[in-house]
Amino acid sequence: MTDADFMARAIELSARALIEPGLAPYGAVVVRDGRIVGEGVNRSIADLDPTSHGETEAIRDACRNLGTTDLAGTTLYTSCEPCPLCVAAMLIAGVERMVYALSAEERGQILAPLRGGDGSRVDIARMRAQTGLPAGRRDMPDEQLMSEAAAEVMARWGAARAG
Repeated sequence: MTDADFMARAIELSARALIEPGLAPYGAVVVRDGRIVGEGVNRSIADLDPTSHGETEAIRDACRNLGTTDLAGTTLYTSCEPCPLCVAAMLIAGVERMVYALSAEERGQILAPLRGGDGSRVDIARMRAQTGLPAGRRDMPDEQLMSEAAAEVMARWGAARAG
């Protein structure tokens, strides 16, 4: 199978949103060694889960199917350029390559006339800017509390794994 074949499957998954309530048109597949090991479609509305993007669902499915959280050696194909949440999930899982169809800008142009703005309540540009900042420098107010208690749990957990 080729990149185009895998992308066609991601777009086919995104099209489920045209007929299934609660889905949004973002589909993705994870591929390892020339075969699809995970698939996903945006289920944020259906599952009342703002992290249920096509990419995160495909990553979750691939991890379950492979019995690991290490997706080294995989490529993720997605119908639309991923948001920072999905890029972070790919980096955490070790996805090595990403191929996308529609750019975030193209998506915005298509949806802007429908709902105003970029057609989404998620401001991708703001997400990109904010997620790279350390705590205390983001627009969202934050406060550190009880770090000693959390550090004790973390140290005990780490020590148990160090053996």
